[in-house]
Amino acid sequence: MAWKDVFSYVRAVAAAKGVTQRDAHADDALPMGARIGSVVQMQCSPVIRAQANGSMIAMPEAGDTRILAVSQVKLEPDTELYRLYLDKGDADAKEKFLQVFCGDDGKVAEVLYCTQLARIIPETADDQDAYTGAAGYGLGDAGYTLWREQLADTLDDASLATVFGSADRVEYARDAGAPDAQFVTPFHGRETRIDDAEGVHGLRQEMYFMPYVRKLADGSREYLLITTEIVESVDGDASKRGIHVDFVIGIPLEQERIVIQ
Repeated sequence: MAWKDVFSYVRAVAAAKGVTQRDAHADDALPMGARIGSVVQMQCSPVIRAQANGSMIAMPEAGDTRILAVSQVKLEPDTELYRLYLDKGDADAKEKFLQVFCGDDGKVAEVLYCTQLARIIPETADDQDAYTGAAGYGLGDAGYTLWREQLADTLDDASLATVFGSADRVEYARDAGAPDAQFVTPFHGRETRIDDAEGVHGLRQEMYFMPYVRKLADGSREYLLITTEIVESVDGDASKRGIHVDFVIGIPLEQERIVIQ
């Protein structure tokens, strides 16, 4: 099955919930003063503007005002991200989170508001090799295409018209590595998510990650974050393993538009 076709052959499934053992007060020293249970006030005007210009980003729901979980993502060689989950994707919901990148000085350098578009399960060895970059193509290719037909069950007719217009596809360019490189090995690392301040509940998973980007109608950026996640433990239980691929839409937010209390 071709790389672009795997998306449409398995539809989104329930997001994983889980845990991993950590020390007490494992949510200390997070960026922006975040803690599990913190209330988040986020200006929605950037999201509204992005949607009006063709973004597939989802609006926050009325209940998306509290940090339910936090995670640290460590990617080789020296990249570290934090994710502040407003929705963990339990049951039939989709993940929503703030992805925070800090510079070497520890200060926040970038914040993305992210909403899950879909999740698929790569069931064959060939599919898994494509989504980890082991095949030398797939995740890490210079570009990625989302097709209108693939999203017919994900977006309503009005949203499809706004995103695609009369076109049958939207094109993203890889946002890492040399622009002229046909393939770049995906980032590799691990995410440790905790669902309570003591770190008793959560999950740990291996990750293969690549960001893609496109310009919206107004020239602003929309990211497509594609992440292959191999669950290693849930609530400290290493028997609960699995693999899936998340497609997440992200838009940059100015830190001043977010208040965490």
